[in-house]
Amino acid sequence: MQPAKLALEDGTVFAGKSFGAPGEVTGEACFNTSMTGYQEVLTDPSYCGQIVAMTYPEIGNYGINVEDAESRDVFLSGFVVRHCSSVASNFRSTCELGEYLKKQGVVAIEGIDTRALVRRLRIQGVMRSALSTVTLDDEQLVELARGSSSLAGRDTVQEVLPPNTTPTPWTEPVSPWCELDCRPWKGDRVQRKTPLGANAPRIVALDFGMKHNIPRELFTLGAEVLVVPGTITAEEVLALNPSGVFLSNGPGDPAPLTYAHQTIATLLGKVPIFGICLGHQLLALACGAETYKLKFGHRGSNQPVLNHATNRVEITAQNHGFAVVSETLPAGLTVTHTNLNDGTVEGIEHREAAAFSVQYHPESSPGPHESRYLFQQFLGMLH
Repeated sequence: MQPAKLALEDGTVFAGKSFGAPGEVTGEACFNTSMTGYQEVLTDPSYCGQIVAMTYPEIGNYGINVEDAESRDVFLSGFVVRHCSSVASNFRSTCELGEYLKKQGVVAIEGIDTRALVRRLRIQGVMRSALSTVTLDDEQLVELARGSSSLAGRDTVQEVLPPNTTPTPWTEPVSPWCELDCRPWKGDRVQRKTPLGANAPRIVALDFGMKHNIPRELFTLGAEVLVVPGTITAEEVLALNPSGVFLSNGPGDPAPLTYAHQTIATLLGKVPIFGICLGHQLLALACGAETYKLKFGHRGSNQPVLNHATNRVEITAQNHGFAVVSETLPAGLTVTHTNLNDGTVEGIEHREAAAFSVQYHPESSPGPHESRYLFQQFLGMLH
């Protein structure tokens, strides 16, 4: 195995072995605490511009399969694990993790002390970093990290949008493997094998880097889903005659996306709106609130969130490095969900317009699945 090194802008260098493609990349180092779901992490466009470390020590043990991909590509800059399994124990697997990363051109390192890395990121905050199998001199690699760009103030949405700008009808249902759980509304869900009915609500989904499991959920529940780029104007959205508008997740800082702020502000009150993750932040910004960069973000499948309507705790999957400043929320917005770890805003609802959003991922695969009721809540708002 080829030597590889990871350098942080504070001068820390970790030496390990490459298990992905050879090369050299820079990005913002962050960590994800999920025990499973590494394929979801790899194919989530929200990780654009980041070098992601998994805190769970054994990654790759169930391999990779095409069916569970969350986007058309891999968008993260680099991947870091303690140990990559060389054996995929899963009958659904089509290839091993290391093989997949090489095919996708992803630089990856294993064999480093990921606990020490995560501890440093929790204390110091996320840092610019460099991962290389080419430059192995510590000082040069640290300088490469320090010379790289931050995610703050950068429009990374433009980096992940597909080249096609034509509204695309979604036709893929939720995987049958996701239907094996015990959801209370499972009887209401169908595998969509026939054309949608004439009265199916039309949802225009603004793609800012959308995970595929979101339109899968909406389509499986009986909605017609038209996927459009997040750069679309409000006039173009309304011309599609939507029953509702969905604001997707996506990478990076929501503040520079002024085109999205304007579109959402114009749509408010004209059509029901539901936002997830970046879509949540964009809805808040469109209403006049502000956002800020978190010290090390929320990335994992074990974030406790309080639902104020039910006074119950939901365990949620999250992936974001920015959050809404609660003190800047205008009077027209109500906080509906709160993160119990740090008190950050996890959900908002508009008092007058039919619009709401959550910071976390109710569509998460492989889970948890406690918040999927939000899709039905959205569909219940449509006419």
